[in-house]
Amino acid sequence: MAQISTADFKNGITLALDDGLFQIVDFQHVKPGKGGAFVRTTIRNVRNGAVLERTFRSGERMERAFVEKREMQYLYGDGDDYVFMDTNTYDQMNVSAKSLGDAKNYLVESMTAAVQMYGDEIIGVELAAAVDLPIAETEPGVQGDRVSGARKPATLVTGLVVQVPLFVGPDDVIRVDTRTGEYITRANK
Repeated sequence: MAQISTADFKNGITLALDDGLFQIVDFQHVKPGKGGAFVRTTIRNVRNGAVLERTFRSGERMERAFVEKREMQYLYGDGDDYVFMDTNTYDQMNVSAKSLGDAKNYLVESMTAAVQMYGDEIIGVELAAAVDLPIAETEPGVQGDRVSGARKPATLVTGLVVQVPLFVGPDDVIRVDTRTGEYITRANK
């Protein structure tokens, strides 16, 4: 593996530290009046999602973990696993719900996603910023119900519950922000 210095830090870089794989969320170079310079970082454990604050000495070297992104299509759920197919080789791969994190709330069959792999291990999934998902269950929408800010819960086909405006009905397809899990707009069917 390649070694990198704290001077090479960028947001999104993955590091192979002694206690696991960590992705840099944020970093700041600090040069105090007294003493040596250091780098204050916020890092996220890619396996369990824990966020830590860690300080490194300036110029300190560590292993960089190269994460490969593969374009894969979600096929179906198989118990606690999710089955993906590599769109280039057509190989199928089972992914645990733990590896997917919150991304499992936005996956529908035949959807394409960028699967992040470290060696043979899947460490995450990148989805589009917004996805269109059908509503499985909600109270019927009433024509003219356009009260500003009024919301009701809607359960999507993936099991995610989203707050939607009153005029959205049970047969609608809605666009949901995958970063926040919030309703954006009604989508065309």
